[in-house]
Amino acid sequence: MHAKVKSSETEKNIEGKTICHFINGEYTGSANGKTFNTYNPVTGKVYAQVHEAGRDEVDAAVRAAKNAMNGVWGEMTVEKRLELLYKLADGINDRFDDFLEAECLDTGKPYSLASHVDIPRGAANFKVFADVIKNVPTESFMLETPDGKGALNYALRVPKGVIAVISPWNLPLLLMTWKVGPALACGNTVVVKPSEETPATTALLGEVMNEAGIPAGVFNVVHGFGPDSAGEYLTQHPEVDAITFTGETATGTAIMQQAAIGMRDVSFELGGKNAGLVFADCDMDKAIEGTMRSVFANCGQVCLGTERVYVERPIFEEFVNRLKDEAEKLKPGLPKEEDTSFGPMVSLQQRDKVLSYYQKAKEDGANIITGGGIPEMPEEYKNGFWIEPTIWTGLPETSAVIREEIFGPCCHIQPFDTEEEAINMANDTQYGLATAIWTENASRAHRVAAKINVGIAWVNSWFLRDLRTPFGGSKQSGIGREGGVHSLEFYTEMRNVCLKL
Repeated sequence: MHAKVKSSETEKNIEGKTICHFINGEYTGSANGKTFNTYNPVTGKVYAQVHEAGRDEVDAAVRAAKNAMNGVWGEMTVEKRLELLYKLADGINDRFDDFLEAECLDTGKPYSLASHVDIPRGAANFKVFADVIKNVPTESFMLETPDGKGALNYALRVPKGVIAVISPWNLPLLLMTWKVGPALACGNTVVVKPSEETPATTALLGEVMNEAGIPAGVFNVVHGFGPDSAGEYLTQHPEVDAITFTGETATGTAIMQQAAIGMRDVSFELGGKNAGLVFADCDMDKAIEGTMRSVFANCGQVCLGTERVYVERPIFEEFVNRLKDEAEKLKPGLPKEEDTSFGPMVSLQQRDKVLSYYQKAKEDGANIITGGGIPEMPEEYKNGFWIEPTIWTGLPETSAVIREEIFGPCCHIQPFDTEEEAINMANDTQYGLATAIWTENASRAHRVAAKINVGIAWVNSWFLRDLRTPFGGSKQSGIGREGGVHSLEFYTEMRNVCLKL
């Protein structure tokens, strides 16, 4: 039913010829031969053909995962399973350059970013969750009984089963392994549907799974789109026991509707419209450096990024001018170039979406502090998905630019006069993912962090993550928490054993 790809063809598969599914330990094509293009964002050119999964491929992947769950993987000791996950992490690092090239080919992000964040943290996720599962206790209780002999109750933590992992395009390897790592550590098997924009590193991971000795069927990959494609077929499959997803709130809503059939559990990290609060008593250098990263890192394509910046009025003009100066120093260029500090958008569709907000800001009367268009690029790269880093002021809080998630390298800066006003503006959104608070007043830091309705509140930092801590969103930014023991709440079931003495 599936066209198998010989091992000699696998490297071509990842390097840019054809990207296939990874099902039951083997690379396979689609039975119907359907493929779609994937593009290099730097040049705008097609760099690979990707097989699109039909219902047959998704069914084969889910059944392979189910068989592995009921076979060698399900019978494996925790110690052996975690030993394999350590080997897997080492295998990613051994092929660091391969993953780096694939990640940057898919996303266009600078090597300097991916080599410090995406690849090392993507590998580390397997070791982090291997360590967590080794050290998490359950509970036990003695129960008095009428005959005086009592009963012992104790809990077992058991895997949930086959997990559907639907991962995003902005940090493809890191956010995929953030889900696959704890899923496998807990003894589950997975079927991953990576974003159609960024399939390469997820496909490449199949090779490393085999090299590490992970049994066939434990890790499976199907490529495709959402509606009427791999994503919908996967979330509809009755043998999928739980679904984890990172992406837009609207897509999460659609997946949740599918998950309701069969009462499957879900874990979602969804959209955001994150606020940064800059108080007059901040360390200005820290606030500028942190806000630069939170607004412009990865071309603004970070779910935790800052799109609304509220600055206390006495320092408003200085902050705006300094952020403008720093934004204009960002240098777009080839990912491999050492001085490249700013990449393209991931796709033409995403750039067009962000440009539509640039136009909306202009129509709404924004003061364009810098940017607002497409930069001039050399001839060979001018068809890439480039966009200018952009800063606005002067818009009302009712503007769509301030209300809606843009997911691009842009922010609106608004002055405030009181702490209460800043908190109210930060909370005036349907989302609740993250915030960054800049103040040297410890009392204010604690006070404000407790009042912002978000899953994570940074103080004098941004994107500083301890992987043991709870991570997730409030309101329409998500359901559930991941990280450390909190991931185990989703990837395992608690079973009580009651033993009459």
